[in-house]
Amino acid sequence: MAKVLIIVGDASETVDTLYPYYRLIEGGFQPVVAGPEVHRYQMVMHEVKPGWTITKEWEGYTIQSDIAFRDVKPEEYLGIFFSGGRAPEYIRYDEALVRLTRHFFETNKPIACVCHGVEIPAYAGCVQGRRMATVPKCQFDLEVCGGIFVNEACVIDGNLVSGRTYHDHGHYIGPWIEMLNKAREGV
Repeated sequence: MAKVLIIVGDASETVDTLYPYYRLIEGGFQPVVAGPEVHRYQMVMHEVKPGWTITKEWEGYTIQSDIAFRDVKPEEYLGIFFSGGRAPEYIRYDEALVRLTRHFFETNKPIACVCHGVEIPAYAGCVQGRRMATVPKCQFDLEVCGGIFVNEACVIDGNLVSGRTYHDHGHYIGPWIEMLNKAREGV
């Protein structure tokens, strides 16, 4: 069964993480959860409540990682998913995560990214000239690293598929799964 990485850390967004996780299983892929260490991570839920100007956060489910970033052999994986939440802000500095992120961009494997997940490929130097969706408050992170912000539910730029928030999952996860299917079939 083809393996696909899901990148998490403490404060990964629950819906951002679990929706693609279960869609991968449904599609016949093996999702492999990777974090800074092998342990159970506390995810969060995010929402901008009516009348609020900032995101409200509360505890979500937990998720067990299968592998630490440093132990990932990226050549064994068909694709990668960068989940949102606050985790990317902290885990993006992990040298092993930067290494494996670059691998997926350099080898043109299927990549999906949502919300704050953009902070990882941006920090890794992988977004130069790439069109991406992200939550508007991360527009600066993308653009300062040379990326092009597109405020749409699904943005496809070559091997890269992105959405703004979990509200966009129904728009961009399907095209990413299609890319993974083509990669698995060698098309």
